[in-house]
Amino acid sequence: MQNRIVIRYQDGRKLKGFTGDFIAGKEFFHITETVTSSDKPVEVRVSELKAVFFVKDLAGNAAYEEQKAFEPSKPVAGRKINVRFNDGEQIVGFTQGYKPGRAGFFLVPADSLSNNDRIYVVCSAAQEIKFL
Repeated sequence: MQNRIVIRYQDGRKLKGFTGDFIAGKEFFHITETVTSSDKPVEVRVSELKAVFFVKDLAGNAAYEEQKAFEPSKPVAGRKINVRFNDGEQIVGFTQGYKPGRAGFFLVPADSLSNNDRIYVVCSAAQEIKFL
């Protein structure tokens, strides 16, 4: 299965494409520009990343401002969490997998209208991670 992803490096670079071999905890995975790309996949080292965004649409909507609050009518499947990255970006969501000392964890955004289905946060790129 190919996942649509946007990867953001800690140095600010960004790549969009598809991956079929991302596994949490592995040191690297591959990304291609299209599902059927004949180009050689690019190897991505997780330690260089800020996060891997598993998205609904690669184009996204740059004008949309993601909400940082939970919808009262929707149940939360996990613990509410706030992540502030070293670059100042803040993401609010919920997780079932964050434990201090791990290299990363999955987070589901609080905003159900977000283009992000889920986000793999690389802990070394976070300035602060706290439960709400």
